[in-house]
Amino acid sequence: MYKTIHSRRYKALLKTLVEVRRGQGVTQVDLAKRLRERQSWISKCERGVRRLDVVELEIWCEALGLPLNEFLKLYAVASVPERR
Repeated sequence: MYKTIHSRRYKALLKTLVEVRRGQGVTQVDLAKRLRERQSWISKCERGVRRLDVVELEIWCEALGLPLNEFLKLYAVASVPERR
């Protein structure tokens, strides 16, 4: 299996994480407080420096008031390649 951290799909995941947070008007600092983490941890996750596992992703979504399955629907749309 190839490394996914630089894949189009992983970039779509990160983009979706950021868009959901910003769309709710939540800053990295706000989210960090909700998760009892540091702002730098949020930044590292959003930039792909630190990977989230599925349990962490679910907790992240809960902190934003978004069920995991709803987040995954948004991700699915973002990860579809553009057709020319």
